[in-house]
Amino acid sequence: MTRPTPRLFATALAAGVLLLGGCAEKTSTDAPATGASGGSFPASVGNLTLEKRPEKIVSLSPTSTEMLFAIGAGKQVTAVDDQSNYPADAPKTDLSGYQPNAEAIAAKSPDLVVITNDTNKIASQLVALKIPVLLTPAATTLDDTYRQLTDLGKLTGHPAEADAVVRKMKDDIAALTKDLPKRAEKLTYYHELGPELYTATSKTFIGTIYALAGLENIADPADAGGKSGGYPQLSQEVIVKANPDFVFLSDTKCCKQSADTVKARSGWAGVTAVKNNQIVALDDDIASRWGPRVVELLKVIVDATAKVPA
Repeated sequence: MTRPTPRLFATALAAGVLLLGGCAEKTSTDAPATGASGGSFPASVGNLTLEKRPEKIVSLSPTSTEMLFAIGAGKQVTAVDDQSNYPADAPKTDLSGYQPNAEAIAAKSPDLVVITNDTNKIASQLVALKIPVLLTPAATTLDDTYRQLTDLGKLTGHPAEADAVVRKMKDDIAALTKDLPKRAEKLTYYHELGPELYTATSKTFIGTIYALAGLENIADPADAGGKSGGYPQLSQEVIVKANPDFVFLSDTKCCKQSADTVKARSGWAGVTAVKNNQIVALDDDIASRWGPRVVELLKVIVDATAKVPA
């Protein structure tokens, strides 16, 4: 698997949070008509209006690709970017979401393009080519995830399926968190984006997931003012001094990090997470996206921490 370096990854996520919404020409305000394939058209989300159900969707966002397939719109997806590796049958191409090329995208003849970052002002370039664009920025909360699923369901003709996915996510998360043990002190953790020790604070999407599990983030003081956009780089000394109860690794695929590599780091032998074998390997992809599989991520976290007596 390839992905940007942790610095670029953190920058991309932080930048994505600042984006405000989709953009495309609004083409109709007529009363909606029910389509035979489900949903009602014209369908609008923000400034984007689609006259009919899109049948050639290009997704330049791995998270959006997962969402589209989860809500039953997979058969309408005709091309995805080079990082969209789930589900396995997604039509992966050499299109880039990090360096998008309007001509290459247009060559796919899409009737909807879904992006996460407006790099190189790709949205306005595509709109100039009369190609509808939906911008789905990096989520900062689960509500953002639910809203994006709902928006995609509306625009693709799968509103009921999207609503069902959202309901199941909410139910599953409620079930995972309802019986968390009562602790006198919260367990602490360090979430690793890469071996360069980039991490994420509680103000990020991933941070909110750990908070659901009742954990305290050792990285928060390092970016209290938000200068790093929630993705600071820590030093070994800071991590060792903070002595986290858990180390969660989201760099197992990209950077081959594991419990063994962490244990071998100089000065880490005395860290509680190391001493108690509480180093948890995560799936890089699931831990860096905000789609339906975030429930799987939360389950891994809850299951790991539940082993520590209250």
